[in-house]
Amino acid sequence: MLSFHASTQIAAEASVVWDTLVETDRWPDWDSNIERIDGRLAEGARITLRMTSSSRPFEIRVVAWDRPNRLVFRSGMPLGLFTGTRTYELQTSAEGTQFEMDEQYTGPLAPLIGRSIPDLQPSFDSFVAGLRRAAETAQSNR
Repeated sequence: MLSFHASTQIAAEASVVWDTLVETDRWPDWDSNIERIDGRLAEGARITLRMTSSSRPFEIRVVAWDRPNRLVFRSGMPLGLFTGTRTYELQTSAEGTQFEMDEQYTGPLAPLIGRSIPDLQPSFDSFVAGLRRAAETAQSNR
């Protein structure tokens, strides 16, 4: 199964990290891979993600919203032929918040389509580093 993962320790309270994470209109400010996001986050909502590296917009549905611990996006083909599920998890730690970002691809067509998916690890690493900087700045401004 094809998957990507990135994590970081953030010197900020989980509520601050969560608030930074769900302010999707600010994502392009701290992640140069993101052009913009259309729509507002809420459980069951649909949003459109536009990346700088692709002319194709990604339609995503918010399938889990457990403030401030877990946020899950899902996208894919009808009938579950190919599904991408991205999970963001936050856990309070002695140093602040442990942040995990994971994406897994499943479905009968995953082995075939997975071969055409580029290496997303650099964009995952960029996202968590940007989130860490933004959340730590927000924490220091409190």
